[in-house]
Amino acid sequence: MMITSEWANIMDDADDLAQMILSSEQATRYKEAYFAVYTDELLARQITSFTRLKEHYEDVQRFGKYHPDYSTVMKSIRVQKRELDMNDRVATLKLAENELQDLLDEVSLLIGKTVSESVKVSVSNPFFATESSCSTGSCGTGGSCGCSA
Repeated sequence: MMITSEWANIMDDADDLAQMILSSEQATRYKEAYFAVYTDELLARQITSFTRLKEHYEDVQRFGKYHPDYSTVMKSIRVQKRELDMNDRVATLKLAENELQDLLDEVSLLIGKTVSESVKVSVSNPFFATESSCSTGSCGTGGSCGCSA
């Protein structure tokens, strides 16, 4: 593939767009929230412990209620997840992550619609799914798609 001046301009514009997203309020809030969560040693240890328990949970799920640790693991995972969800820093990180994802979804839809109205753009927010060209919003999610395009 030859690089033409048009491609070079597109690549420069893409770099500019990426820089704008990285310097956006949403990205800044996400970075600050991420830093707040992962610089807290106790919280970072809780997350690591939860991650290990989650791996064990996945092993237990393969055998279901017949696994010897089933009830212990099920109760432990719920308790630890609840503790993490109730932590203000984790909640702030989740909100910041959702805001950043919404920004990325909006940008993706704008770019997709600029290319063509029939471009299918996979988004995580159901609000944006109604604006995508897929009438059911299930393109790319494994659901049955009702698109005519």
